[in-house]
Amino acid sequence: MMSSSDNGATGVGGLQERFINAQRQYQQLLDRVTPFVLYRWLGTAGLFAVFMLRILFAQGWYIVCYAHAIYLLNLLLAFLQPKFDPSLQEDLLADEIEGGGEDAGASLPSQRDDEFRPFVRRLPEWKFWLSATRATVLALFCTFSEMFDVPVYWPILVVYFLVLFALTMRRQIQHMIKYKYIPFDIGRKARYGSH
Repeated sequence: MMSSSDNGATGVGGLQERFINAQRQYQQLLDRVTPFVLYRWLGTAGLFAVFMLRILFAQGWYIVCYAHAIYLLNLLLAFLQPKFDPSLQEDLLADEIEGGGEDAGASLPSQRDDEFRPFVRRLPEWKFWLSATRATVLALFCTFSEMFDVPVYWPILVVYFLVLFALTMRRQIQHMIKYKYIPFDIGRKARYGSH
């Protein structure tokens, strides 16, 4: 005959095993969809469209929509920024030169150098997609709870978000122009051979 403590341990162990199996299946699903970039983003866009339709038809949950939009803007900015900020590297280099450190003569490769330096993002595309998809699913589930339906005057939120988006993107574009980097590889493929 089994004691009650053995029965409880078996239940917890079984629950833990199910959780591990669910995690493994989730990871396998993510591994299978990894190479299909266009289809992943189309799926996320479809999910976002369902979320927006839910907001429009329900006439509520504007705070959830606003928080979701701010989070997506934050992800977009991290996606557009380089992993190593050139302005911070410039400041460190100036401090080393002023201090007369050992590396005072060493500097980063300039445009005249032929060294190839790929654009390394602060937030890779895969993590951007995964975070955006998870956030959209969470926001969609929040629209099914009355607790998150806070009454607000939504036009103010829309105007505030548009102003925030415009100012943030203007600053990001100025940063891109100042440090001469483009976060996209469209149309810049290296061509080898004679022309």
